[in-house]
Amino acid sequence: MTFDATRLAKKHLAACMLAFVMVGYSTIPAFATQTETTSYMMPVTAQIGLSASGCSNSPGPYVTLDGALDLSPISAQFTFQNNADGTHSYTSTATASAVPQGATITIPKQPVNGGVGGNPYIFVQLIDGSGNPLTAPVFLGRCVQGNMDGFATFSMPTTLTAEVSAMKCDNTASDIDFGGTMTTDTSVTAKVIFTNNADGTHTNSQVVSAQILPSGVSIEFPKQPSLGGVGGNPWIYLQFQDGNGTPIGSSALLGRCVQNF
Repeated sequence: MTFDATRLAKKHLAACMLAFVMVGYSTIPAFATQTETTSYMMPVTAQIGLSASGCSNSPGPYVTLDGALDLSPISAQFTFQNNADGTHSYTSTATASAVPQGATITIPKQPVNGGVGGNPYIFVQLIDGSGNPLTAPVFLGRCVQGNMDGFATFSMPTTLTAEVSAMKCDNTASDIDFGGTMTTDTSVTAKVIFTNNADGTHTNSQVVSAQILPSGVSIEFPKQPSLGGVGGNPWIYLQFQDGNGTPIGSSALLGRCVQNF
């Protein structure tokens, strides 16, 4: 009887210890992805290429439009600090490239038929999805020139989305993983304007439109190596910056490394 009671007590103690270990294991933080979004009017340079043929009085020119949209670089700066009061004794930062220098969106080749006859002057104007002008009309040349090029600058509404998750949080270091996207918030359409003079006082003109960028196009941020900061479970802030290092929007507090990720 005594032996059985002792053995039963030992089994009960072992079961309790196993349950404790399992509960302790289940409370280890499972890091998740945190998302932050920022609206941004991105500066864009449009390289417009145009080839023309059929420059006669009837039926008018045949034009092919192409080119590229050059995007401004964007970076994401992460600040790691050991308190949230601004009186910290130690801070470190890490910067990741979101939209790298030289990133472009290709304008697919698009045929455009029509226009006034008699070797017209050709302009291109970019408009947004609501028909509002993004640029003034850009003069490219006369139809008989064949191949024409032009440039225009404008600002395009976009949404920057950062996805951040913690990889490591302890007293020695903290490492985070960063990714995300830039998404266009409007479409961009090219209005090809044919006119019979170069002064804007034309007596005969025709306008043909071709969409060069739909709304909702997403560009993924390039994969980043792990970004590190101070140890001791720091507070982590995110700040987007433009190519000159100027802040975009306000700094976002993501939280403490082990709490909000």
